[in-house]
Amino acid sequence: MRTSSTWATAALTVTLTALVGATTAVLQGQAGAKPAAATPPAATPMPPRLEAYKKELTTDIDNLSVFTQQMVDQVFSFGELGFQEFETQKYLTGILEKEGFTIERGIAGIPTAWTATWGAGKPVIALGSDVDCIPQASQKPGVAYRAPMIEGAPGHGEGHNAGVPLNITAAIAAKRVMQRDKLSGTLVLWPGIAEEQLGAKAYYVRAGLFKDVDIVLYNHVGSSLGTSWGDGGGNGLISVEYMFKGETAHSAGAPWRGKSAMDAVELMNVGWNYRREHLRTQQRSHYVVTNGGDQPNVVPSSASVWYYFRETSYEGIRNMWEIGDRMANGAAMMTDTTFESRVLGSAWPSHMNRTLAETMHENIAAVGLPKWSEADLALAKAVQRELKVPETGLTTEVRELRGREEMPEEDKRGGGSDDIGDISWTVPTVSLTFPANINAGPGHNWANAISMATPIAHKGVTAGAKVQAMTVLDIVTRPDVVTRAKEYFTNVQTKTRKYIPLLRAEDTPAIWLNEAIMARYRPEMKKYYFDSTKYKTYLEQLGIEYPTIRTSPTSQP
Repeated sequence: MRTSSTWATAALTVTLTALVGATTAVLQGQAGAKPAAATPPAATPMPPRLEAYKKELTTDIDNLSVFTQQMVDQVFSFGELGFQEFETQKYLTGILEKEGFTIERGIAGIPTAWTATWGAGKPVIALGSDVDCIPQASQKPGVAYRAPMIEGAPGHGEGHNAGVPLNITAAIAAKRVMQRDKLSGTLVLWPGIAEEQLGAKAYYVRAGLFKDVDIVLYNHVGSSLGTSWGDGGGNGLISVEYMFKGETAHSAGAPWRGKSAMDAVELMNVGWNYRREHLRTQQRSHYVVTNGGDQPNVVPSSASVWYYFRETSYEGIRNMWEIGDRMANGAAMMTDTTFESRVLGSAWPSHMNRTLAETMHENIAAVGLPKWSEADLALAKAVQRELKVPETGLTTEVRELRGREEMPEEDKRGGGSDDIGDISWTVPTVSLTFPANINAGPGHNWANAISMATPIAHKGVTAGAKVQAMTVLDIVTRPDVVTRAKEYFTNVQTKTRKYIPLLRAEDTPAIWLNEAIMARYRPEMKKYYFDSTKYKTYLEQLGIEYPTIRTSPTSQP
């Protein structure tokens, strides 16, 4: 990562009057913030040259739309699970290397992690998004019903094939302007590895990846174009596997001589399920048995269970973890077994920067949502009809900027998690939601993959890339944005709440996860990798008519 201790000569300057006025407006806005409908302070007028830059970026990114589409389709076709994103890494870093970025691989001891750096000087802007996929989510794109390419194989049933291509397009467009006009600034691109296991970002923080970074611009797929500030709507978590050890015996001949590790797993799970009633409403917790023994006629000497403990605060997560440890200990005592545990991932609840969200929202309003075609709308409504949810089609209005800085802890309601939270408590961070998915699927499901290599995703990523690139140029050319973002981070966000990692010193990335699944399916999946030298789109390669919709409720694939 290349940085300098002094600012290079800025291409644009901001007058002292404008800077003071902008800072005052932010402080006034913070003082009067409301949980869900805060009014942003008056924006600093856009310098004429910056306005010209943004128009140039828009045109350039439109001209890159085929390049963007090919990246989105290519990563979709790889369908790699967390910690196994080797094809994705090779492909994306290859593109960035050709564009003049310096690549560093194996970040934080994770083989599939990397950074791509270009530029010099301040500000240092890190652009990130996730790249892993979901188990058993293989799905033909553009087909509005269940149609796996390979039965049981993984697939992009959340849409993580789109975020890094968005950032690459945005970075290339911003780099061209910065390089030509000699604007000071450093761009650093990075992937969210194993986000579904919450497996990497806390390790990035621990490894010092963001030590010299001024601003983080993150993005995540959604069904609309928007951003927000303050505490996120989801939970943080700790991911823990409990591994019990006992003694084998003949299950029928001498069961009294056995000490069943599987009994311990089952007792722990029963205990946790009863305990749920007496946990806070905000909690979410779930488990899978990762090892249930070998065969019924042998008392299992080893068995394991993997838990996600989710809560809205660091303290809440730690409390659930401690309860889980006590239950594991109790289950071991009841079965005369022993246990060990290991952390497989962690995530802090996120908090997004208000200044950055306000800056990004101005660009969202300027870009607007894509123009959806009749085919796009037909696919969306067919998927919604298939899943028996309201047939609303696709989003057509940009959502309002929202904040929840002052929401009392007891009023928060948790949900999913993203380890961007650890980064958001380390450096001023904002997250862009871009419209590449259909508001229909339940999440982590084959239905959420349907749109992700279709014109819906291609248009949504292009729109998001414009917003991201414009925000990069705001940060590069307006020093007040960085100053005010850091003031919010220091004086508001972290004034009373400090980041304490959930990771322990002995914890290491769980890079073995998903090896067996990918080894099983990758040989067959390779036959379906997108070949952009022969086909314009992945739909064309697969021979899929867009959209493919049931002709009647009883029609079969």
